[in-house]
Amino acid sequence: MSNAYDEIDESLKTPVKNGSIPDEMTSRAETDSPAQGRKLFGIQRDRLGVVLCILVCELCERMTYYSIAGNLVLYCTNELKFTSADATTVTFIFTGTSYFVPVIGGWIADTVSGKYNAILGAALIYCIGTTMLPIISIDFTHYGPHLGLTVGQQRGFFMFSLAVIAIGTGGIKSNVGPFGAQQLDDLGEGPVKSFFNWFYWFINVGSAIAFSAVVYVQQQIGFDVGYAIPAVSIVVAISMLMIGKRWYRMKPPQGSVFTTVAKIIWEALSRIRQPNARKCEMTTWLDRAKQSFGGHFPDFKVDEVRSLGRIIPVFIVIVFYWTVYNQMSTTYLLQGERMRLVYGDFTIPVAALSLFNAAIILVMIPFVDRLLYPFMERIGYPLSKLKRIGIGMVLAVFSMILAAGVEFGRKANINEYGYFPQVVAGQTFNASDLSVFAQVPQYAFIGASEIFTSITGLEFAYSQSPKSMQGVVMGLFLVTTGLGSYIGSLLVIVVNAITSSSGEWIPDEVNYGHLEFFFLVLAVIMAIDFGCFLFIARGYIYVKDAEIQHDDQHSDQPPDPGDNGEPMSSRGKKRGSQDENTPFF
Repeated sequence: MSNAYDEIDESLKTPVKNGSIPDEMTSRAETDSPAQGRKLFGIQRDRLGVVLCILVCELCERMTYYSIAGNLVLYCTNELKFTSADATTVTFIFTGTSYFVPVIGGWIADTVSGKYNAILGAALIYCIGTTMLPIISIDFTHYGPHLGLTVGQQRGFFMFSLAVIAIGTGGIKSNVGPFGAQQLDDLGEGPVKSFFNWFYWFINVGSAIAFSAVVYVQQQIGFDVGYAIPAVSIVVAISMLMIGKRWYRMKPPQGSVFTTVAKIIWEALSRIRQPNARKCEMTTWLDRAKQSFGGHFPDFKVDEVRSLGRIIPVFIVIVFYWTVYNQMSTTYLLQGERMRLVYGDFTIPVAALSLFNAAIILVMIPFVDRLLYPFMERIGYPLSKLKRIGIGMVLAVFSMILAAGVEFGRKANINEYGYFPQVVAGQTFNASDLSVFAQVPQYAFIGASEIFTSITGLEFAYSQSPKSMQGVVMGLFLVTTGLGSYIGSLLVIVVNAITSSSGEWIPDEVNYGHLEFFFLVLAVIMAIDFGCFLFIARGYIYVKDAEIQHDDQHSDQPPDPGDNGEPMSSRGKKRGSQDENTPFF
């Protein structure tokens, strides 16, 4: 469910050297307590209170986000009177923006404010947006016919609220994990790993609460009450963050690698038409920014930026995976609204099916880590990182095929037995008698694909990039999620425009559309994307961890003038050994 938080920022693994943090920036918890003490849950007891403040803050923030995103399609169609296609587009854009903003939030924290101030400022912005939602959702006409908002006014205020919330969640997303690890990085790698394990667990607890209790309140009681819950939740998150302020280990902003990368690219582009006597010696256009070719940047820094070019092609094909993945919060909900949700006196929240996504992740992560991967190595067929990413893409294709099959079955049931009126959040839907639990396999396949593609994607990027570039890689990976969401919204618009003459595939009443064909188109797109991925993966040569460490050791040293300013690195022509023992095929 959360694809970015379960990876440890490698830059935080290295213990802080004595004297590297000014005394005025350290807390009493750091200076008065011994570095080694009794542990609880893998974390020193003297740091446990501080870490818990951050973990509970993250739990509440994720609960807030998923409480808003979980039923967003339902709110847009029922309360704001958007068409099904427009509601899907709004959800895609909101998700995409939420994953673009972290890049900016991380840059602000690294260059201007520091992580704590960035998190607090983003949370306060977040609070403004969440406070507006329940107010917008109140039906003021009960207190007088002239007091209510028009649908147009509701839409305007709601879109503004979503924009503010996207800014807030993005500012927190990029900083809270590294800030938590910052409290423990002087204790070594073990406590930091324990922190991220618990960090991921708290995230899933927050999402589980949102997709069970909160979405039920929204659907069965009302969105005014249901949106008041995330508004309170983010206030609790801010309170927990501020409680620990006195004891946090703070670090001043030290500059962002994004700024350096942007400057190197800009200089290389600006010099691309300038004559250079050594042009024939250049291996890439980025070489123009090297000091050895008349630029202003050390050669090793330019080589580090150049190394991103090895990872970006893999990221490009992963973008389309996120387009498929985000159907879980859009078209899957449109489908689920028109399936049997009512059993006796209990109505299943349509967004609660996302719990199966979370469940499959929590069950399969220890299975693949402890059993599947070691077993494949023992029998001589180790699953390399690119193989795992490819497996996830194939599972995503199957999820789309299953969704199409369910839609064919749902419509066949309506044709044979008719539909029945089903009330969901005050709105009546013409529903098939086919149970909503028929969607469980497609949710499970998406969850399984996330384990192989999302988690392994970050692992691949970290292992194949220099240590100094790993923060940039994290930002780029989040951008792929945002791009995938934007492409999803564009795809809905294009498909409906093409099919408008013969009948839109995603009309306001989905029963009259062809959602099954839309799922099959996504399956074909994902299959083509997988073919492109195979082409990229087949020619990819892994860089060994030892080679990256060799580069990083040189990255703190000036260039060797005896080698044209380039550090002795195996990232050049000597690269050729596989990180895994077998090629991709």
